[in-house]
Amino acid sequence: MIRPIVKDTFFLRQKSLPAGKEDLPAGIDLLDTLQANRERCVGMAANMIGIRKRIIAICHEGNVIVMFNPVILRKEDPYEAEEGCLSLEGTRKTTRYRRITVKYTDLRWRPVTGTFRGFSAQILQHEADHLEGILI
Repeated sequence: MIRPIVKDTFFLRQKSLPAGKEDLPAGIDLLDTLQANRERCVGMAANMIGIRKRIIAICHEGNVIVMFNPVILRKEDPYEAEEGCLSLEGTRKTTRYRRITVKYTDLRWRPVTGTFRGFSAQILQHEADHLEGILI
């Protein structure tokens, strides 16, 4: 189901709670909502659609990946970036890393560890900030 984008900064600043198997439908809603906004958005966190759970979806190499409880294990090669967000107006500067290693659970509820580079790594870091209530 495509959900509306949340713009309430009080809600968005709250830390997200761990996701469980019962949150798989929320992951599908996040996927649907990202797909519906794909022309102007490359990643979303569940709090952006009103669900305070640790779930993100990112565009990566032509596909969309849904991640439950992502944890960034390693960050390498910092750089300065400027980012926008569907939930916020304008852009903001921040430090990102060109290569990151992430552990997460996929839509089939299997554990995955992967390395992301370049723009995919930047998107993932932005969405991981959302899970911590950090607005960039």
